[in-house]
Formats: sequence, structure tokens, C-alpha cells
Amino acid sequence: MRVNGVHYEREIEPRMTLGDFLRHEIGLTGTHLGCEHGVCGACTVLIDGRTGRSCLAFAMQEDGSEITTVESLAQGGELNILQQAFQDHHALQCGFCTPGMLMTLTELLRDNQNPNETEVRETLTGNLCRCTGYAAIVEAALDAAQRLAAAREA
Repeated sequence: MRVNGVHYEREIEPRMTLGDFLRHEIGLTGTHLGCEHGVCGACTVLIDGRTGRSCLAFAMQEDGSEITTVESLAQGGELNILQQAFQDHHALQCGFCTPGMLMTLTELLRDNQNPNETEVRETLTGNLCRCTGYAAIVEAALDAAQRLAAAREA
């Protein structure tokens, strides 16, 4: 499979999850494993451009797939627009859910360049956060959408 544009090939146990492959086989620990039942969303990555739970997918299933993880968002040591909006709006506390939130919102902002608050909230229903109360996360997502629109116009 390709992960963040890099080809990886490993011999693994058939039962190894994609999340465990990312964390233990190739050392990308930004993807967090929480409930390991697909409920919390902390393990969300993009699989061929669509959000997926890495705790529910077997790594072998993703043979030939393009996987995108949170590590791919910052470029050249600089936060991307969404990450910067999270920082500016204090949209994280403990940070455990943050990678999954960022990947979920990455897909949303790619597919919907002008989401409203309801659309952001509905998108995040599959991502659990026990610290923030979601208000700052929603504000950050809406701000990132505005910043992305301004960048497209420039």
C-alpha cells in the first residue's frame, strides 16, 4: 500500500488491523486507537480519499490502496490551514481525538468548500471528544473553510 505517498510492503499477520500496521509496522503514531470498535473515530484515516476507521480495516484489505494519515497534513514543518485553525481556536485539549477530527474534516472541506455549522456538526457525529464540547472544533472548521476560500481566490 501507499501511505502518505510512500510505498510500503510488509509481510504481516492476516488479522493485523490497518491502525496497528500504521503504528507498529511503519511508525506513524499520529493515528490513535481508542475504542477499537469503530465508534470513537480517533483512528480515522483517508483510504483512497474517503474516511475510514483504521481499527476496523485489516491492513491486508488495503493492498494497493492509498492511505492518508494525519502526518501528511503539515508540509515542510508548517501546519496546514485546518491545523492552524485548530490551534488558533483552541480546538483541542488532550489531543487524543484530534487526528481523527482533522482527517474527517479534511474530507469534508475537500468535498464541501463552504460547509455550514450544521454540516460540520453532522460530519463530526462519528468522532467522539470528551474534552472540548465541540464548539471550538466547529468554529475552527468553519474558519478553515473561509481561509481555504480566501487562498483559492488569491
